[in-house]
Amino acid sequence: MAMSALPDLEHLRPAGTKRSGKRDQIVNTFLRQEGHLSADDLVDIIKREDQRISRATVYRTLQWMVTAGIARKVDFGEGRFRFEHSYRHPRHYHLICKTCNRSFEFLSSDIESLVEEVAAARNFMARQSVVQIYGTCEACQTGRTAQPDNGNSELLFARDALRIAIATERSGREFYTRAARLVKNSRGRHVFEKLAAEEVDHLERLEGRYRMLLERDPQLESRPTFLFFKGAANGLFAEGTEQLSKPGVDEAEALRIGIRCERGSHRFFKRYGEKFEDSEGKQVFLEFAEEEREHLELLIREYRALITRTHGGRKTARATAAAARTRPKPARKLRPAT
Repeated sequence: MAMSALPDLEHLRPAGTKRSGKRDQIVNTFLRQEGHLSADDLVDIIKREDQRISRATVYRTLQWMVTAGIARKVDFGEGRFRFEHSYRHPRHYHLICKTCNRSFEFLSSDIESLVEEVAAARNFMARQSVVQIYGTCEACQTGRTAQPDNGNSELLFARDALRIAIATERSGREFYTRAARLVKNSRGRHVFEKLAAEEVDHLERLEGRYRMLLERDPQLESRPTFLFFKGAANGLFAEGTEQLSKPGVDEAEALRIGIRCERGSHRFFKRYGEKFEDSEGKQVFLEFAEEEREHLELLIREYRALITRTHGGRKTARATAAAARTRPKPARKLRPAT
């Protein structure tokens, strides 16, 4: 499986530390591994590559990687720490099976929001959150042999980020296509048709990236979900599309619904894109947030133009009516006396 690009160690090296060839070798070996390694696991791997590197050097390098932000230290209740990638790997939580000691990674927007809500309510500045759920995995419950999970969390993150973006584009395409059929004004219909066409173009590009991602890991499609974002699975425009079906929705209301959808979508992708650590999934979210911002600005401009045209027309009509009321009536011709 293709691994993440190796980090620029010169850039990540903490101030005051010198370059070390052994340390660089240990870091690069660590980043080629997947899953959660104990210090002893990494020592065994390093020893197979180079017997000259001591156990103490591996231990010091692991601590250095934690300080440099390359590795995270995690505690699964085994009586020893394990280490996982931090560089270009998203922050996440763990399901831990107490029978086989395997762990499974996931990220949930609901948990993130709850942590933020609780911290804000207590005026608490949260720096790190750790969620570990202990129980029994499916394989241990059913007695089946556990299959090795060689999934790359960065690829899983990118896969799920693309799935969410694709679902949003599909729901956006449906929304704008339906809005274009609804609007009678040619200018408004043109705006909605333009946005629907852009959604189709964006969708094709996203699906192309998704296919390229699957080429990097043929088993990626079948791996468990990593990102759990409530309300995003069916697309962020699904509710707006339903609102278009209500009676009495005109061009102005369709634009207002579109603005709400685009604003919500932009905020969603920007918020989580900025919170994620550097990764391909982060890039997907931030790129999509920028596209949604452009759509939002277009809808706002069109809505303001519509209001100006409508109010301007009303003012003209009122002015014409007022002028008609104040215009002097033509003098009646007097009939000549007979």
